[in-house]
Amino acid sequence: MSTSTRTVSLPVNVPSNAAAHSGQFQQFYGLLARELLKTFRNPFVIAITLVQPFMWLALFGGMMSQLPTSELDTFLLKAPPGTSYLAFLLPGVLATGMMSIGMFGSMSTIQDKRFGFMKRILITPTSKATVYLSKALGSAVRGLVQIPVMLVAATAFGVHLHGTPFAWTAWILGLTMLGLGFSAFFLAVTSSSTDWQTPGVISNFITMPLMFASGAMFPSSIYPTWMKDIADVNPVGFSALLSRDVLTYGLFTSTDLTRLGYLAIFAVVMILAGTALASKYLKVE
Repeated sequence: MSTSTRTVSLPVNVPSNAAAHSGQFQQFYGLLARELLKTFRNPFVIAITLVQPFMWLALFGGMMSQLPTSELDTFLLKAPPGTSYLAFLLPGVLATGMMSIGMFGSMSTIQDKRFGFMKRILITPTSKATVYLSKALGSAVRGLVQIPVMLVAATAFGVHLHGTPFAWTAWILGLTMLGLGFSAFFLAVTSSSTDWQTPGVISNFITMPLMFASGAMFPSSIYPTWMKDIADVNPVGFSALLSRDVLTYGLFTSTDLTRLGYLAIFAVVMILAGTALASKYLKVE
C-alpha cells in the first residue's frame, strides 16, 4: 500500500497597490474630518484663532494709524498716497497668522499621543505619513478660517479692498501654501516629542524673527542689510507682499506669480521633508 501526500494550496488575499492606496485615502479622509470636527467643536480654539490676528490689527494697527497721513506716506515709502497703515498691515497679519497656525497642529499631535489616540492609530494599517499629512492639512484649513473674519473687520475699520477674482484666488492659494508649509514644518520637528511645551518653544523661536524680518509689519526697505537678506528668502514676506499687491494696491503682476511659485515650492519641500521625517520618527513614547 502506498501513501500519497497532496499539498492543498489555500488562496491568500494580498491587497493590491490600488486597494492599499484607496485604504490610506479613506483613513486620511477620516483623520482629516476628525481634525476639523475637533477644531470647530472647541469654541476656545476658534476664539484664539480669530482673536489673535484681530488683536494685532486692532491694537497695533490702530496705534500706528494715529500718525499723520503725511508721515505715513513717507514711512510706507512706495505705498500710494493716503494709504492707511491698517491697509498696509492687514496682509501681513494674515500671513503671520498662517505661519503660527501650525503650532496648534503640533499641540494636537502631542495631545493625541498623551491620551492614547495616536497609539491606537499607529497599530492599525494607517501609515505614519497618512497621519502626518492629515494633521498638516487640518492645521492649514484651520488657519483659513480667520480670513473672512479679518476681511470683515478690516472693512469695518475703513480699509478698502481691491483686486480681481483671479488675483484673490491666487492670494488665497498663496496663503494656503504658506499654511501648509509651516504646518508641515512644525509637525515634523515635533513628531518625536510628547512634551506639551515643545510646540510653544519652537513656535516662539521661529515665528518672532520671521515675522519681523518679512516686510509684513514694516516695509523691508527700512531694514538693516542683514534683515533684508532674511526678508529676501522669507516665505512670510513673499505671502505678505503678494497679499498687499492684491488687497491694498489692486495688482497682480509677474512678480506676484513668481512669489506664488516660491510659496508652492516651499510647501512641497516642507511636506516632502516632513513626511519623510514623520515616517521615520513619529512615535508615541
